[in-house]
Amino acid sequence: MALRPEVTGKKITSTGTVIGSDLDAYSIETFCARHSISVPQYYKMHKVGLTPVEFRVGTRVLISRESAAAWRREREADNAAGSVAE
Repeated sequence: MALRPEVTGKKITSTGTVIGSDLDAYSIETFCARHSISVPQYYKMHKVGLTPVEFRVGTRVLISRESAAAWRREREADNAAGSVAE
């Protein structure tokens, strides 16, 4: 299995996880790496309902590409609304 980015064309994180831009669903770890947040921060946000919609396949918890995009738009809108209100 080739994990060298020059061979696969995909980015390798510091943990050795391959992150491709063509994935249709992300694991929580991959989602966090792609959005530059830590996994513990994700779970803190999950407790207060600020994470994207998840779905399960067997025992795996995944986040669809569409759900991640919607989450980013919501976070951007919340941030813009918060800066206007100040």
